[in-house]
Amino acid sequence: DRSSHVRARVAMVTPRTAPLATILVADDDGHIRDVVRFALESAGHDVVECSDGEEALAAFATNDVDLLVLDIVMPERDGLDVCRTVRASSQVPVLFLTSRDDEIDRVLGLEIGGDDYVTKPFSPRELVARIKAILRRCGAVPRADGPSLAPLERGNLTLDPQRYRCYWRDREIALSVTEFALLQALMGGHDRVYTRAELVDRAWGFGHAISERTVDSHIRRLRKKFAEIGAEVIETVYGVGYRLSE
Repeated sequence: DRSSHVRARVAMVTPRTAPLATILVADDDGHIRDVVRFALESAGHDVVECSDGEEALAAFATNDVDLLVLDIVMPERDGLDVCRTVRASSQVPVLFLTSRDDEIDRVLGLEIGGDDYVTKPFSPRELVARIKAILRRCGAVPRADGPSLAPLERGNLTLDPQRYRCYWRDREIALSVTEFALLQALMGGHDRVYTRAELVDRAWGFGHAISERTVDSHIRRLRKKFAEIGAEVIETVYGVGYRLSE
């Protein structure tokens, strides 16, 4: 019919813009998936939907995903278990969806490699903003005012923001997006002590309501990764914050 012919011609002259990122969304609540999918697609992203943890892992294995949005409480395998499994082979960013009373799960999610979390009920606009900030930190979307891409060196430690890699001497250390951003922030000033609030502004961006406990969780993960190779890179200045070790 005529309307189908018109739609076909419109599709030919107005091809779909390439997505900014492909995001896997796993939640057993279909309504939440619908809300998240609409918000993310409106922001220019592709969305892969999953209703449980097993489906999420299968989809992750067969799709080129830039970020995962995982509900913590899901059937089959929960979001924490999915994140733990993904972290065994990938540093793809992970954002958790969690209930207000799941503080222990939120902290545990960060300890096992999550990059951020949003509490339910949440604003779709806030969720999109958090995801945009994470993708900018890992270079998945462009940022005009982003930090220099020149490698940063401090003793045996080297960060390569352009390739998003971290090295201790000649050994590469696999870091999550948030861990990389925190270490990059700490390398911003020689022997400078950064408060937790300053690290939030530098690593997450201004205006993020990130708790001190969240910062501490990511710092612990960083320390653990370097301790496994016999290195100590972060020093606590009690009552103030953190700085790079000498």
